[in-house]
Amino acid sequence: MLSAQSLPLIEATLPLVGERMPQIARNFYKRMLTAHPELFDGLFSRSNQKNGTQQQALAGSIAVFATHMVKNPDITPEAMLSRIAHKHISLDIQPEQYDIVYKYLFEGIADELSDVITAEIAAAWTEVYWLMAHALIKMEKGLYAGLASDKPLAPWIVVKKEAAGTDAVTFTLEPADDTPVTPALPGQYVSVTATMPDGIRQVRQYSLSAGTATTRVFTTKLDADGEVSPVLHRDVQVGDTLILSVPCGDITLDAGTGPLILASAGIGCTPSASILRSLVDTGSKREVLVLHAESNLERWALREQMNEDVALLEAAELELWLEIPSEGHHEGFMSLANVAIPEDASVYLCGPLPFMRSLRSQALQSGVPADRIHYEIFGPDLWLANA
Repeated sequence: MLSAQSLPLIEATLPLVGERMPQIARNFYKRMLTAHPELFDGLFSRSNQKNGTQQQALAGSIAVFATHMVKNPDITPEAMLSRIAHKHISLDIQPEQYDIVYKYLFEGIADELSDVITAEIAAAWTEVYWLMAHALIKMEKGLYAGLASDKPLAPWIVVKKEAAGTDAVTFTLEPADDTPVTPALPGQYVSVTATMPDGIRQVRQYSLSAGTATTRVFTTKLDADGEVSPVLHRDVQVGDTLILSVPCGDITLDAGTGPLILASAGIGCTPSASILRSLVDTGSKREVLVLHAESNLERWALREQMNEDVALLEAAELELWLEIPSEGHHEGFMSLANVAIPEDASVYLCGPLPFMRSLRSQALQSGVPADRIHYEIFGPDLWLANA
């Protein structure tokens, strides 16, 4: 609950703070990572720091949280917090780390707002920070309590490495020790920690594309300009060990019986593939419409798996959009203009942000309620930063 004394101060300063939040975020990360360079080892992404997306995501989340609290002082934005909390679990974030963030974030705020900040303004924004932090800590405590083990990170052995499409690879892994395995829900992801050539560990999140109670399967597309995927594609081989987190993510298949629309683009097909496989495994009779977009047919990483699973389901259909035409498929970018959407359908989106923004808008225009449109994002949640 945002206090009565802080509410008008936050409301008055929110436009200025929002305008300067990108500079505040850059200031904060520079201070924190200079003082704690060890945070790059197994926690913060060097690539996302370099290209600025992590700073944008932080700025967006704080601005969205503060805006929400001004409009709804007694209610926190649960959907946003849940997405962040799941990401934190996948990185084994602990409550004491919020103190580190607070110290350097507010040094950054004091520096970037030195021309206007007062003790009262600083106190009001401190209240906003700790409202958000304590809400996340509480949510994360509940998520940790629901795990099969008190260790959210554990070693897994690569038992299979297979080409997927023209520029992706699918890894299958089994536990490397006796850490109890937390079951995965359809649509969830894991954090994968790999060691870079300079010895620093870097972490990325990958959606699970299949798997069993004792295996993890994820598919990663090669990003030639990235840091982690080239190492996975080039260096990691069968028999090697990777550190995987417990499955995380709150965008999972609902337990209902209503129609499903799974819309994806590119490597965003991985959570759709996971959901499809779970429907096959449970003998589901739900109506399922799978929509996928690719540049060309050969590039579709999970083409064989998804086609096989659609064929095994009693009421599933698949439509494909290709930028390079192929007989029997739509040409160009995905459009819902001629797609018959069942009245009570739930829509799941995964792919690049422009794709998801476009498809979400089209789904809304088609009459799908916002609360039945779900989306998963790779990397920092820039949807918030651009909301």
